[in-house]
Amino acid sequence: MRLSRLVALIIPLALVAATTDDGGVAEFLRRHWTTPTPVQGPPPPGFSSIEASLQPETCGTCHPTQYADWRTSWHAAAMGPGVLGQVREMLASAPAQALSCLGCHAPLGEQAPLVATDAGLRINAAFDANLLNKGLTCAGCHVRAHQRFGPPRRDGTLESSVPPAQLPHGGATRTPAFLVSDFCRSCHQFTASGLALNGKLLENTYEEWKASRFAREGVQCQDCHMPDRRHLWRGIHDPDQVRSGLTISAETGAGAYRPGDTATVTLRVTSTRIGHAFPTYVTPRVVLAIELIEAGGQVVPGSRIEAVIAREVSLDLSRELFDTRLHPGQSTSLVLRERVDRPGLRARASVVVYPDAFYTGFFESLLAQGAGQGAPEIRRALEQTRRSVFTVFEKELPLS
Repeated sequence: MRLSRLVALIIPLALVAATTDDGGVAEFLRRHWTTPTPVQGPPPPGFSSIEASLQPETCGTCHPTQYADWRTSWHAAAMGPGVLGQVREMLASAPAQALSCLGCHAPLGEQAPLVATDAGLRINAAFDANLLNKGLTCAGCHVRAHQRFGPPRRDGTLESSVPPAQLPHGGATRTPAFLVSDFCRSCHQFTASGLALNGKLLENTYEEWKASRFAREGVQCQDCHMPDRRHLWRGIHDPDQVRSGLTISAETGAGAYRPGDTATVTLRVTSTRIGHAFPTYVTPRVVLAIELIEAGGQVVPGSRIEAVIAREVSLDLSRELFDTRLHPGQSTSLVLRERVDRPGLRARASVVVYPDAFYTGFFESLLAQGAGQGAPEIRRALEQTRRSVFTVFEKELPLS
């Protein structure tokens, strides 16, 4: 429907009134995250090409800081080669399943090659292939029917001192919904009927947060993942973000050991500032390790011990193998007890994060079986997963 300037002004005022209480926020989010997201339709009369555009680069014309942040984020990579390669093949073999993936990875109506109708799937006349590759764009969260939506101003106010008609794209409807964890739930929480293994939903981040002290204390997802309203969404792939959420220590049971003594080395990891399970999803693997190092720098053969923090599942997602994740406030320890049989020995304790461990195995298996039309993208994605490993902690401790 073509919107007049008058209608464009009336609707934001109504939404502002509706989103000043919890019920209003819930109702706003229900409408905002309707799936599939409807196409925008014709832009309001008088909109310039910039105002009517859904491209993130166009948003960056007036919002350069947010755009620069977004470009580095995993939201911008939501249609990276791993997803794109799978979707490319699925659109041919399982199109309905492919469209369900796009609901979070590329949610705009204009990003879907097909649309569902009562008569089945048909070509989407509004499809923009260039937009599809850009993942979760600015418009994916902020634009519906060419209206802009966003958080309250930093002073908490919802209304502008400038008439909306004088602002680009008619201004924006401001709602506190953008500041609460419920805004993130649509894509970071499976519904009760979603895939579950061993009685636990595969994606359960929102409920993990809701059960934590962070929810009770009013700490929202945005407070950690969008500090100062930065559009960065740092997470398990970012070493500094991971370090900021953990307390890690490594120590020996004594100041020094003599040859013949049994040394004790303890590596301890505590989830102190993470508002959900660490890690929250089934793709990462965190490896704790302790090993002995000789005076010349060589690892003492057979001395290495490891422990894994992860929720490990089979590649076909049919069963859970183990779940050793840390929930908020929980700790795990790895203890090495080894006889000191020579002078100059040191112990090296480390914590290494494999953010994409599941995907590494999954993409290897997919390529071995035949990834079809998406094979080139899957190969690139596999290399990316292999490069994503990083060390979040390493310390050497003299034993003698």
